[in-house]
Amino acid sequence: MTDILNIIEKYYDPATDLYKILYNHSRSVADKALEIAQTHPEMEMDLQFIEEASLLHDIGIYKTSAPKIGCNGFFDYICHGYLGCELLKKEGLEKHALVSERHTGSGITKSSIISNNLPLPIRDMLPISMEEKLICLADKFYSKSKPDKVKSVDQIRKSLLKYGEDSVERLNELIKLFLG
Repeated sequence: MTDILNIIEKYYDPATDLYKILYNHSRSVADKALEIAQTHPEMEMDLQFIEEASLLHDIGIYKTSAPKIGCNGFFDYICHGYLGCELLKKEGLEKHALVSERHTGSGITKSSIISNNLPLPIRDMLPISMEEKLICLADKFYSKSKPDKVKSVDQIRKSLLKYGEDSVERLNELIKLFLG
């Protein structure tokens, strides 16, 4: 785990509010994902990977413009997944990088990127492995701007509706898979 924290600290100063926001959010996501994973031993998911990838999934946020949480970068916030993917690939963490790229919303399709003119590389960014799907779901329960609040499933559905029915349907599939 020290290696993971060292990677985070390479990009975030631990003395800053942004580090605290990122770490607290990511720790909440990791705890939720591990809690859910432990209820599904039949899925034989890699718990160490889940914890590590959860802690790193939002590493690209500092490159985005989200002043409310202290991000003063130049990219739209929706870009944080693929930007984090690029960082993690440079760190030699290919599998972790895929989690970063594929966790946004309930995943983003190539057709959605095109039809909504999103500032993203034109490719599917959908969670594929069980671990990717689990972290994608766990992430939806927590907001960086309201760290002490856990969203309900209905609140999550409502927040994804603005991205289209297919986004909500993918969320429903994740809920069915992991939460019954």
